[in-house]
Amino acid sequence: MKNETLYQRALRVWGKEPQMLQVIEEMSELIKEILKNVNRKKDNVAEIIEETADVEIMLEQLKCCYDIKDKVEIYKSEKVKTIEKRLDEWEQTHDK
Repeated sequence: MKNETLYQRALRVWGKEPQMLQVIEEMSELIKEILKNVNRKKDNVAEIIEETADVEIMLEQLKCCYDIKDKVEIYKSEKVKTIEKRLDEWEQTHDK
């Protein structure tokens, strides 16, 4: 609950729109680091860790901003089940 209070505070102090733009900026920075790692074979795991943390924090703020935390968890749970099913099917047809 402490983090949620902090996220609500950030939204109140800095505003919804600037914080949602910050979500986009942080996601963009993570994308950039992943591309450097994959396309250029750059050893930048430290940067990927940092940007991943930033994105996770901002996604938590996004969930607070739109009051969607519970709905996201439900949807995420269903998505994970779908991934598991697809993996099971893949392995059955490709591991022979």
